[in-house]
Amino acid sequence: MKMTMSRVQKRAMESLLVVLSLGVLVQLAGCSPPPDPVMCTHGTSNCTITNTYGSFTDRTICRAAKVTYPRTEQELVAAVAAVASTKQKVRVATKHSHSIPKLACPGGDDGTIISTAQLNRTVRVDAAKRLMTVESGMLLRDLVEAAAAAGLSLPHSPYWHGLTIGGLLSTGAHGSSLWGKGGAAHEYVVGLRIVTPAPASQGFAVVRELGADHPDLDAAKVSLGVLGVISHVTLAMQPLFKRSVTLVKRDDSDFQEQVARWGHLHEYGDITWLPHEGKVIYRQDDRVDVSTPGNGLYDLPLFRISPTRDLIDARTAEERLQENGTDTARCEAAQQQAAASERLNIFTNDGVSFTGYPVVGYQHHIQASGTCLNSPEDGLLTSCAWDPRIQGSFFDNSGFSIPLSKAPAFVADMQLLRNLNPDLFCSSVDVRIGVLLRYVKASSAYLGKPEDSIGVDIIFYRSHTEGMPRAHADMVDEIEQMALHKYGGIPHWGKSRNFAFDGAITKYPKVHEFLRVKDRYDPEGLFSNEWTNKVLGISGSPNIIKKRCAIEGLCVCSNNSHCAPEQGYFCRPGKVYKEARVCSFFKNY
Repeated sequence: MKMTMSRVQKRAMESLLVVLSLGVLVQLAGCSPPPDPVMCTHGTSNCTITNTYGSFTDRTICRAAKVTYPRTEQELVAAVAAVASTKQKVRVATKHSHSIPKLACPGGDDGTIISTAQLNRTVRVDAAKRLMTVESGMLLRDLVEAAAAAGLSLPHSPYWHGLTIGGLLSTGAHGSSLWGKGGAAHEYVVGLRIVTPAPASQGFAVVRELGADHPDLDAAKVSLGVLGVISHVTLAMQPLFKRSVTLVKRDDSDFQEQVARWGHLHEYGDITWLPHEGKVIYRQDDRVDVSTPGNGLYDLPLFRISPTRDLIDARTAEERLQENGTDTARCEAAQQQAAASERLNIFTNDGVSFTGYPVVGYQHHIQASGTCLNSPEDGLLTSCAWDPRIQGSFFDNSGFSIPLSKAPAFVADMQLLRNLNPDLFCSSVDVRIGVLLRYVKASSAYLGKPEDSIGVDIIFYRSHTEGMPRAHADMVDEIEQMALHKYGGIPHWGKSRNFAFDGAITKYPKVHEFLRVKDRYDPEGLFSNEWTNKVLGISGSPNIIKKRCAIEGLCVCSNNSHCAPEQGYFCRPGKVYKEARVCSFFKNY
């Protein structure tokens, strides 16, 4: 029996608003950082690996015979030699393992995991030449702080500082910019040391040093981890600078025109679309001289710590709304959530409070956020919202990019879909975050962006129950299929669900050059797994065809069994992009 609107809404709001309001109050308290993604039953053997969310796209837990934690390059070489001498499968795990697809799984039960968690130091800083060399397991947070201490800035990075430099390079992670070399971190790599398998005559492992002019650097900068283990990364830095940020919210009537030009107007500009509100938030973000007054801080509420009990209660309320609430209840709840989130400013002017725009701060304080990682263990009294130990926030993140030249038409189609029934976007998209659009410049990296692009991120509810539909999921699924097929988009290597990768590799014109380097570096394919072989077009398909596979994002539906017909979800064409095939709900089925 369905709960009444007022009861659903009341429970959801009580729980969620408590979390949002307390988020600021607990920032200076302790926090339980996310757990190690690798868990073993006997020391470092008989292990499992997952990601920081506790679930890959197919909900499986990967197994490995053992894990090793090298602390030096010498130990890393020994670890690679050990697996190469026995021809064992091996994959690299980072400290928090943020990739949503199954990149970290070695395959089978007898593979090895090499964790870079302890390869987390600065190797050298040459302030005069503006070069910084770090170990591949160093967190972005620690890297930019160390750089700032030396009077340097990393020009661009992703917005979450819990990634490692090796991990973010391997998946092509990026910020937002079309200026200079662009917003992708790998564009600032001028050197790598990478450990790869080798013949017995070379001790089964070698260190390859790739300088700025080495022809293989464009393969190694974005590699999905299939070439070997990155040991050291050398980055081209810039003198310490500040940024000035102003967020401007207005209606989305000229969204189509603005999306094509905004990235050219502002060095760090991005756009957040709020489809349920009919609004757009334009980020005016440009560098300013280091002498400009201001000590601002970027502190995204999603990345703050929260009381664990309230996170659990908020998730329970969210599940009630998804599974038993009405569209009216979901929309009213969404409007209150959005209003509460807006009151929790994502910037502070002095590291503590927000007094108004513009916010001026040092690059290392503005470029990335993640305060939920910064505090010592507190026994799970507080945590990051997505910590899998607490059954709190659980979501999917579709990340993809389309050519910038096609962005206005894509935005127009999204708006057409929204205009059919704006209320459907209250529950299909996380209203606290909206649809984030970032600018990414064309890359020389073989697996980087082939042309100037707009990157799109959509975060949405995911059920803990396999095959359980989410309300109006067909909205996001149609947008994603539209982007990938009508507009020639490509998925983010570290995000998105299985179906998005089907055929995507054919859109990379230099993939054959990449595969030739892969065959030279690792001819036995020891660092490849089933997933990388599928997405690189070597063997198999990323799709998993079974009942309710489209509900899980494992396939695009081709018949009703791929949806949830028993619950009224049937495979139907898209509403705007008719070639899409999505699971749509019919009330009187």
